[in-house]
Amino acid sequence: MKTICLYFEIHQIIHLKRYRFFDIGRDHYYYDDYENERSITEIAERSYVPALRTIIDMAKENGKFFKLALSLSGVGLEQLEVHAPQVIDLLQELNETGCVEFLCEPYSHGLASLANEESFREECLRMNDKIKEIFGKTPKVFRNSSLIYNDDIGAQVAAMGFKGMLTEGAKHILGWKSPHFIYNNAINPNLKLLLRDYKLSDDISLRFNNSEWSEYPLFADTYMDWIAQLPEEEQIINIFMELSALGIAQPLSSNILDFLHALPKCAQERGITFSTPTELCTKGKSVGALEVPYNISWVDEERDTSCWLGNIMQREAFNKLYSVADRVRICTDRRLKQDWDYLQASNNFRFMTTKQTSVGMSRGIYDNPYDAFTNYMNILGDFINRVNTLYPDEIDNEELNSLLTTIKNQGEEIEQKDKEIEKLQKRLARLEPEEKTKKNVEKKAPAKKKATTKKNEKE
Repeated sequence: MKTICLYFEIHQIIHLKRYRFFDIGRDHYYYDDYENERSITEIAERSYVPALRTIIDMAKENGKFFKLALSLSGVGLEQLEVHAPQVIDLLQELNETGCVEFLCEPYSHGLASLANEESFREECLRMNDKIKEIFGKTPKVFRNSSLIYNDDIGAQVAAMGFKGMLTEGAKHILGWKSPHFIYNNAINPNLKLLLRDYKLSDDISLRFNNSEWSEYPLFADTYMDWIAQLPEEEQIINIFMELSALGIAQPLSSNILDFLHALPKCAQERGITFSTPTELCTKGKSVGALEVPYNISWVDEERDTSCWLGNIMQREAFNKLYSVADRVRICTDRRLKQDWDYLQASNNFRFMTTKQTSVGMSRGIYDNPYDAFTNYMNILGDFINRVNTLYPDEIDNEELNSLLTTIKNQGEEIEQKDKEIEKLQKRLARLEPEEKTKKNVEKKAPAKKKATTKKNEKE
């Protein structure tokens, strides 16, 4: 039986302000507050709110039949909490329906997985805790920024305890293979891989409102017919996209939400079900390892990381940012930590791309990639100066490594103690019923003895 794994991501760009060279050392605030509030408010009104209301209706109308998965970046979540709390409320309402699974992703929506393993791990575990705090669920499946993946990243994700990971069904990696099966990481086979069907996903997120597209207009029954007609052995169809595709990339006037709303009914008529990533990774079997020695993602035709690291400017900014990663990780300055999250966000490097892309891209306040590079490097210069004030360049690598090792050991000790506490709590929960039973028996025993004594007195 064919099943659809439907997944949406929520992330919000943090807009930087114009920052001149002469601001370095004088101004430590880097953000365009007006544009950040305006953009998140607009996206919430035009996309997130109507889309989530539609999805909630789908969940209530279709019961346990309809399922989907969502993930949020930490920086996006922070913007929603401040400027669009109604979106958080809708996510809570959707969570209460029981039809949604929340996945984990890097807090910053950054590229740490390509640069610093410890920073990547710290971000992921922090996002994991944030999801548990807000929605009461611990994610079991991981999704990297823009579905970035390679074998080593997969092994790191598996080491963090995740059971599965989403990534792109890139043609140059799959070759003759199909994305409609479950695969596993080539280094650690315990990590299951779910591969995005980029054609079926992009039919909705990119082409739906294109009147020049040969399949325009697309209807839900036609779309489900395409899925039903796939070869019988191809059972898993992964449709992954950003939630903003519903309302922003594809305007509400295109009837995109009516199309979405009709999908469960059309699927049910054709014997097609819906599944969450965890259900697939837990119940499904891998057909084999997928070797991905090079970076892949869901961006552009190349499906690689060239949109962020394809030119010398991007690589210079990237290397300079992550040159202080270890120092930032051990600092306790909350403001510095938040700036670190926002400066890591992948869009900062995307604005510097010199690639020609078929998908329209707005550079925000920047006139060209060189303008984006100059502004970012000015901000980065001030940020690094602040880091060096806390941990000067005079601190040699040996001293820094010693400090990092101490912190890592302390973290492992805390983690081990947390596990021991959890075990003791479970043991205590099992012992409490036994203790109650024992007390009840003891209470009854004297009463029985007393009754026997009275009987003897009468005799």
